[in-house]
Amino acid sequence: MTRWLALALAAVLAVGVTLLAGRAAPRARLDLTEGRLYTLTPGTRQVLAGLKEPVTLRLSYSRRITAEAPQVGAHAARVRALLREYAAASPLIRLQVEDPEPFSDAEDRVTAAGLTPVPLNEGGEQVFFGLAGRNARDEERAIPFFDPSRERFLEADLTRLVFELSDPPRPVLGVMTPLPLNGDPRALLLRQPALARPQVVMQQLRESFEVREVPLATAAIPPEVTLLLVAHPQGLPDATQYALDQFVLRGGRLILLLDPHSEMQATRPGPDGRPPRDTASALPRLLDAWGVEAPEGQVVLDLRGAWRVRARPGDRVQAVDYLPWFSLQGDSLNRQEVATAALEPVAVASAGVLRRREGLAGEWVPLLTTSAQSMLVPAERVGLEADPVRLLAGFRAGEQRHVVAARLRAPLATAFPDGPPSPAEGLPPHLARSQGPATLVLIHDTDLLDDRFWVQQREGAATATPFGGNGAFILNLADALAGSDAMISLRSRGEALRPFALVESIRRRADAQFRASEQALTERLQATEARLRELRQGSGARNADQVVLTPEQRAEVERARAQIAATRQELRAVQLELRRDIEALERTLRWVNIALVPALLALAALGVALWRRRQRAA
Repeated sequence: MTRWLALALAAVLAVGVTLLAGRAAPRARLDLTEGRLYTLTPGTRQVLAGLKEPVTLRLSYSRRITAEAPQVGAHAARVRALLREYAAASPLIRLQVEDPEPFSDAEDRVTAAGLTPVPLNEGGEQVFFGLAGRNARDEERAIPFFDPSRERFLEADLTRLVFELSDPPRPVLGVMTPLPLNGDPRALLLRQPALARPQVVMQQLRESFEVREVPLATAAIPPEVTLLLVAHPQGLPDATQYALDQFVLRGGRLILLLDPHSEMQATRPGPDGRPPRDTASALPRLLDAWGVEAPEGQVVLDLRGAWRVRARPGDRVQAVDYLPWFSLQGDSLNRQEVATAALEPVAVASAGVLRRREGLAGEWVPLLTTSAQSMLVPAERVGLEADPVRLLAGFRAGEQRHVVAARLRAPLATAFPDGPPSPAEGLPPHLARSQGPATLVLIHDTDLLDDRFWVQQREGAATATPFGGNGAFILNLADALAGSDAMISLRSRGEALRPFALVESIRRRADAQFRASEQALTERLQATEARLRELRQGSGARNADQVVLTPEQRAEVERARAQIAATRQELRAVQLELRRDIEALERTLRWVNIALVPALLALAALGVALWRRRQRAA
């Protein structure tokens, strides 16, 4: 009786401790997941701490999804748990969860908020799984649908939504370039109206930013410019380079696009009506100070994503791979970065490469990388006079992958240790080092801004149709850099659904053995059929029924059939071994869960009991 009373008192005590802990520390959390999936990053906490007005987050989730799509249901559980962490981290986050019923006012409300209904089954039933946010000024932002494939960027998407609702000022984007990104008015005189239009990427940037042009000969970047895009800086005077240097050291964000050979510049008339001879741009002084190397006069070729172009007149082939123009896709895009995670292929043309110098102390993150089927050639071999067939014939792929674009975040020193190269009035005080980590993106190609490499503009059409991700790449970079340091620090996180790595390894190993045996079987079958055809031709028979075989030939055929039967038996053995290994692992895990864990708990309880008995005896 005493034992049962003790157990009851222990249960009451456990419940009481749980309730007391819930009241005393309602926000206490213990995250034991790998990668701390349910722990907010410092960047998110910084954004939440900066809120000055309430933000209402309304999660619309149709619970019918759980039964029809369990994977989406598991993702929904993580979304709800992470949103509760946001609400616990800031009293200004107000979380609401609703299940909009079909043909209800709630369904009309979430549709008007921008959430996208998705079909649940063949009957046409639609469900919701999205988030609508609203601030005190009734400004709204929405995540139309939580795609499970973007689970790694769930926190980044949620924090960006909250950041946009915190009413940040409209960022000012400065653009410094000699390229006609905003259109070339002279093209109208030359009866080339297509060249007079602004590039589509500039139109997209103007929708999100206040864009201001910065002269190439400026001595200081305007203080209201927080993000600067510099494309193809040719022959910049030292005063302008000093202005860029100090802009970066003072915390300004920079997107710098260089080019060993600008296709845009090479195909457009210069001031004298003819394309310029010099189509390269470089800033070696600044890059050396930043710890980056951008080899001049070298263009990278990539066979994997090369574009097909028309061959030169007189060639035997009509189309050929032009290796300087290629699309970067798959593992050439950094899927761990928010700016490049969901991009379509990004096309580059006559691009150069970037390298990190030894001794650079900071974060160097490649964004665009060539495949291993790439090589470097002199820039003189590309351009209008390039021979695609000769380039392809002389191509020798190396094993090295080359970086075309990268993000740099590091403490930097000035490239002008002696101060301004020329005295000027009104300049801010000279900085010898950056105020904290400087952030910039380097791209060794400017032609990804050119419409012809990523959009299709039909004559008479009001809008352009993109077939690549170039514009989204630049816009994502600008959005990320224009935010606060907290937004820049957001990265991809792990996934809640963990694969069975050991089972997958067993399956891959057995599958490789199965494929090898299958290939051997196919080769033996083909050899046997070829031998039978030889026997038929040697016997002079017209069909298989008339074939007369010698005893030696019959023995040979029987041996081949025996080998085929043996090989098929080996295939079945490999498949059986696959199931046997997985079932053995399953039995081991079942034994651990059913027997070993309780046994360990029993041993622990026994040890505690023995210890208490010794204490009482003492």
